[in-house]
Amino acid sequence: MASHRVVVLVSGGLDSATTLAIARSRGLACYALSVDYGQRHCAELAAATRVAAALGAREHRIMRVDLAGIGGSALTDTSIAVPEQPTVGIPVTYVPARNTILLALALGWAEVLGAEEILVGVNSVDFSGYPDCRPAFIEAFGHLAALATKAGVEGHACRIEAPLISWSKERIIREGTRLGVDYSLTVSCYQADELGAACGRCDSCRLRRAGFEAAGVRDPTVYQRL
Repeated sequence: MASHRVVVLVSGGLDSATTLAIARSRGLACYALSVDYGQRHCAELAAATRVAAALGAREHRIMRVDLAGIGGSALTDTSIAVPEQPTVGIPVTYVPARNTILLALALGWAEVLGAEEILVGVNSVDFSGYPDCRPAFIEAFGHLAALATKAGVEGHACRIEAPLISWSKERIIREGTRLGVDYSLTVSCYQADELGAACGRCDSCRLRRAGFEAAGVRDPTVYQRL
């Protein structure tokens, strides 16, 4: 039913896959949205397609926006190296305004669908320090959604939920495993190859590997041969 529709942002990584599984476990009609924003590789979009199908999304759309045209991030500009050691402060893998734009696209589709909620898998515990993965950002975007849409001004604002916002990677993996997420379908690496094999050295790979180790769950990640 339309009243139970939700839009779930699905990147192809383990956090968004877990978020989609949580939404499905609640009996919600899930509409999965991925965005081709000019990221360094397309393996995560292929992963998002696999995840959406495996977790029973009613529909999966891939929208396109050219953040590579803006640049300023190692994820959209191949001339900027992806750090392979821990860094201080917000790393160069931060993509300027990415989550603002992704949520805006999700908000537009949600309004057309009559969806009551948008779910996004951002996390502010085991994360790279991105400012648009923090609770204050999610709260602020919720206020924007209430002000900037027809549904909002008519009293039916779409809610923005980040169910993993305060979870560790260990907890995320444990819950996803309980809900039947096949993490071998996912790709988290910032510089995966065309088949989705992970580098094992970037920040995202380090966080993912540590999460599986802490959860005591077998890590299904395929790594590149060096």
